[in-house]
Amino acid sequence: MTDMWPELVTEATDFSTSVLDKCADQDWLRPAGELEWSCYQTISHLSQAVFGYAGLLIAQPVDRWIGLRISVDDGTPPELAVEGLHIGGTLLASTIRTTGPEVRAFHPWGTADAAGFGAMGVVEVLLHSRDIAQTFGVEQPLPDELCRPTVERLFPDAPSGFRPAETLLWCTGRAALPGLGRRTDWRWYADVR
Repeated sequence: MTDMWPELVTEATDFSTSVLDKCADQDWLRPAGELEWSCYQTISHLSQAVFGYAGLLIAQPVDRWIGLRISVDDGTPPELAVEGLHIGGTLLASTIRTTGPEVRAFHPWGTADAAGFGAMGVVEVLLHSRDIAQTFGVEQPLPDELCRPTVERLFPDAPSGFRPAETLLWCTGRAALPGLGRRTDWRWYADVR
C-alpha cells in the first residue's frame, strides 16, 4: 500500500501549487479562509508539516517531534512560499519512496508508517492550499482520486455514500454533509491499521 503514496503526495503537491500560483499576486497577510492564521502562517505550517513528516520518517523518533523546523517568513514573496511547498512535497514523496515498510515514527495522533505520513501530507497540502485559495476567491474542487485514499487511511469513522472530497471536508470540520452537521472537533488516526 505504501507504493502509491509517493505519487499521491506528488499529485497533491502539483495540484496545490498550481492553485496557489493563481494567488501569488495577492496580500498573504490576510486570514486563510476560515482559519485564524494568515496565508503566510498557513503555508508556513504546511511547509513545516511536509518537511517535518519527511524528517520524522528519516529520524524515526518514537515519542517526540524532530528538532528541524522549516518555515516561511511573513514578507516572503508568495511565489517563493509556493516553491517551498513544491520542494517539501517532493522531499516527502522521495522519503516515502525510500522508506522501508517496517519503519514507524511518532505523530501525536498515532504512530505512523510511510503510508500514514503520505496520507497526512496529502491532507495537509490539499486542505491548507484550499484554505489560502478561498481567501482570494480561487475555487478549485479537491480531486476525489486524491481524497479517497486519505479518507480510507486516516478517517475510519468517515461516513459512506458521499464524494470523497466532500467526505474529507466533513472529516476535517470544513463542511457539513446532508444529514450530518459540520464537525467542530476532529482528528485523524495515523496509527498503522
